[in-house]
Order: sequence, then C-alpha cells, then structure tokens
Amino acid sequence: MTENPSTHQHPHQRLIVIGAGFAGLGMGIQLKRRGEDDFVILERADDVGGTWRDNTYPGAACDVPSHLYSFSFRPNPDWSRMYPPGWEIQQYMRDCAEQEGLMPHLHLNTNMEDASWDEGRGIWRVRTNRGVFTADYLVTGTGHLADEHFPDIPGLDGFTGHRFHSARWDHGVDLAGQRIGVVGTGASAIQVIPELAKTASELVVFQRTPAYVIPRRERTFTDGERRLFRRDPQSMRDLRSELFWGGENNYAQRRAIPQFLDAAKAEALSHLASQVTDPELREKLTPRYEPGCKRVLISNAYYPALTAPVTTVETSALSRLDGGRAVAASGAEYELDAVVFATGFEATEPPFAEVVHGRGGLNLSEHWQQGMQAYDSISVAGFPNLFIINGPNTSLGHNSIVYIIEAQVEYILGALDHARAERFQVMEPTREAEDAYVERIQRNAAGTVWIDGGCKSWYVDQRSGKLTLIWPDFGYAFRDENARFSPEGYELTRAELVSAG
Repeated sequence: MTENPSTHQHPHQRLIVIGAGFAGLGMGIQLKRRGEDDFVILERADDVGGTWRDNTYPGAACDVPSHLYSFSFRPNPDWSRMYPPGWEIQQYMRDCAEQEGLMPHLHLNTNMEDASWDEGRGIWRVRTNRGVFTADYLVTGTGHLADEHFPDIPGLDGFTGHRFHSARWDHGVDLAGQRIGVVGTGASAIQVIPELAKTASELVVFQRTPAYVIPRRERTFTDGERRLFRRDPQSMRDLRSELFWGGENNYAQRRAIPQFLDAAKAEALSHLASQVTDPELREKLTPRYEPGCKRVLISNAYYPALTAPVTTVETSALSRLDGGRAVAASGAEYELDAVVFATGFEATEPPFAEVVHGRGGLNLSEHWQQGMQAYDSISVAGFPNLFIINGPNTSLGHNSIVYIIEAQVEYILGALDHARAERFQVMEPTREAEDAYVERIQRNAAGTVWIDGGCKSWYVDQRSGKLTLIWPDFGYAFRDENARFSPEGYELTRAELVSAG
C-alpha cells in the first residue's frame, strides 16, 4: 500500500521555518553559518523568492536600492542597476539558497495547512500536504506581500474578458492592442501602467486615491564599478551605509515635522507639474493627504503613461463589471477586454494566522481580532516558541525591510542560545509584556502621518485604528530595541518541568 504523502511523519527538528523569501532564507543562512542543521524551510511554491518569485508583471522592479535591498552579510557586487528588476532579485535569492547550503533543508511545494502547539510535549506540530513536521520552535517568514487581495467586485465572475491580479500575472494572455483596465495606483500599478500604455489600444486607470510620486534616480552600474565592488568589498559597505542613512533621513517626514514634510510635498508636486502640463489631469493626480501617509512611490514613467493618448484616468473606484463592461463609481462605463487588479495584499490580516494555533487551540487570527500585535514585534502571548519575522510593526515606509529581517534573525538566534544555555524548553511572552510593548508603539505612532496624515492605508488596521504594519521610528531604533534577545518579559520553562507536566 502506498503511503499518503499528507500523513508522512518527518524527523523532528529544532526549528521549522515557514517561507523561503528574504525572511526564511536569512534565518536559514545564519543557522547554517553557525553549524546548525536541525531545521527545515517549508515553502508552498516551487521555488524560493517570495514576492519576487510571484510578481512577474511587466516592469516589476524594486523601489529600494539594490545594495540596501540585500543581505548585509552577503553583498552582491554584480547588481546591474540601482533599482534592480524583480528577476534579478529572485536570482540573488536562488544563489543565496544554493551557495549557502540551504537546498537540503528546503521542502518546496509544501504548504502549511495547520500548525498547532502540542501542550503535552512542548513542541510545534505542522501539518502539510507533504506530511507532518514537528519542531521545538516555529518561525514564520511569510512576509507582508505574500497573499494578493482581490476586491469584492459585483460581476467579477461573469466578466467576459481576461482578469488577474498583478501578483499572479497571466503570461499566456497577449494584451497588445487590447482595451485594458487597471484597478489601483499603488507601488505595483505605477510599474505596470507604463508598460501596458506602450501596447494597449485603450487603457483605463481606476484611481480611488492619487499617490505622491517622486523621481526615480535610476542608473546602471558600470563594469568599472562592479569590478571595484568585487575587488574592494568595503566600497559596497560604504555605499550601503550611504543609502541606509539617506533613507533614515526621510523618517522625519513621517513624523510630520513641518519643514521635512513641506520639502517632501514640494518634491513630489514639482515632479507632477514637470510631467503633467494639463491642469485638469494634474488636479486629478494631486493628493489631498500628507506625504508618507500612503507609501511614497518612485517613477519617471508613470505620469507620462497617464498623459498618453490611449490612457483615461478614472478618478473613482471600479464599482461593478457587467459582461465586458466596467462601471465606475462615478457612473462612467468602459468596454474592456482585460482587467488587471493591482490591489495590494492581505497585509493587516495575514492568512497564515488562520492556521496557527497556540495554547488551548487558540487561533492566531482570533488573538489578532483588533489588529496584529507581538512582543518585541516578534513573539505572541499564548503562542510558545513562536517567532514571527515580518510580522506586526516591522514594515518601514522609508528604508529597507531586509534591515529589519536581519535584526529579527539576530533576536531569534539570541533566544535559541539563551534557551540552550539555560536548558529552557518553552519561552513565551507574558500578555502584560506584550500589551505594554504595543502600547508604547501606539504612543510613538501618535502624530505621525500614518495616523494623522488624512488618508486610509493598509498600514493601519481599520478594525481598531491601530498602526499594526509600520514601525513608527527610525530603522536603526528597531535594531537597537529589537535585535538582542532579553528574557525579560518572557515566561521560561525548563525541559524537565515540561516533561514532568
């Protein structure tokens, strides 16, 4: 009789890591470099790369400079340009996995269907489509941009044309000469729209809220620069430092300090004025909230695409689809052959939380009914031995998320070292410590553009009004506060007491 793959019991590990994006690979690399082999990385897709594997839409690229959007402990001298295309980032991540010895630890096409804390044994049990895995610790690294958000549009299923999300681009559809609608004007949309405008017969952009857009100071690295980076690694570290502190300087805008906020607004509006001469269109594209309340976008091609003869900017949401016709909230109607949804991701309510169960079977999404929260932005009361990378209050609006990931990996390694040295088997933050930490974050968030900037964004959980995605401080402050594990705030249980219980 052939064994059912979903019931196969895999060998017990010290760690299970969920996801093979930057978070999961960063965790794995540091474990391997320490000589640890008792871990697995479970990845639901057929390759590493996370969002850079999934997002293959035309024009996909990073809006953080390449030498900053990469591991500090694994610099890449061969980046082609300042803002790398998505395929190049994914290749970097493939190289990380292969060259750092992670392939034997990777289980691809392995989807976490349930993760439950086993109270009696003090371990995590993860059920997947390829068997059951157990480990002492569970580390999630699923990211904020893992699961696409599809708006609930009446008539969507009956639309007679092609429709897909930007994060699940259908490359089998030839959009040349087609009448195309794009829903959304965020970070993905401003990259997709210029590409579609080149070949579409008609392009309708459904814009609920205009974005602040600043120039993309793009350039390719010369052969000489790449030779210098290879010969002198310090030159890469110097460039990374320059880019990092340049980004940190932008945090003052997010704190709504008037002179910095005014400068940010002036830069964006000047860019708009220089690229859009039609006063009526320029008025449509002028934001009515403070810069940084929503992500500030970078592009030299977006505004020219909106002024192209084929493009119509519809300043209201897509209300419904009726056969091959798109109806806007304004009442305007458009005959379309395809609709691209660049409508973001399930960030404030991540789907992975629905399948993670802690003490007493408590569901993580239930624990987060009023918004995501975690002690030290990484661990959750009621969920022992669970560490969440890229979880609550870890996103940055002004700098690189990879910097935050590295700090969180350091924290987890410190926790593992402490547990091993002191023979603790179970570590769990107290609810009091978690609540106090979250309260400090919300106090710090008060007065920032995310809370008082006059916009509605995915950074804020609409159920509670709390800032749950963004870290409301400088990036370096996150590392200062959250890169070093301290047992303070945790309940720690020794191995013999777990066994006795």
